[in-house]
Amino acid sequence: MRWDNLESEACSVARAISVIGDRWTILILRDCFMRVRRFEDFERRLGITRHVLADRLRKLVQLGVLRRVPYQERPRRYEYRLTPKGLDLQPVLLALVRWGDTHMPGERGRPVLLEHRDCGQVFDPVVVCSHCGGAVDAHNVRTRPGPGARAVSNTLPQSG
Repeated sequence: MRWDNLESEACSVARAISVIGDRWTILILRDCFMRVRRFEDFERRLGITRHVLADRLRKLVQLGVLRRVPYQERPRRYEYRLTPKGLDLQPVLLALVRWGDTHMPGERGRPVLLEHRDCGQVFDPVVVCSHCGGAVDAHNVRTRPGPGARAVSNTLPQSG
């Protein structure tokens, strides 16, 4: 599998990881969801080098996950905003938050609590079936080849 050419790859996980699979990219996206938008703010919050940050932001813009929006004319400066494609990554980040909170909470416990804006309650992200609304976990998911699969598919393994 070549990471620089995944358009024809049958595995959706491999294609997604090619976009968000390095630590800096996922942390940039985390900050985007926390309304960080400016290059200097990313740089300060993450402690990332300018070169690496510019590279990751450029890639996210090229892939349509972020868009550059000018906020200053002289000198011309941009902020980075999530596109609809980028906003669709929120469940991915929420799943990582839940996993981290469950398996790696740190000595003091959870660093962040998620609060639902409508009801004001703290919640844990869960995955539910889009058809019946039932909870989805590793014990009740079965995979099968979809229309984009090759004859020998790279689908996820069956859970026990």
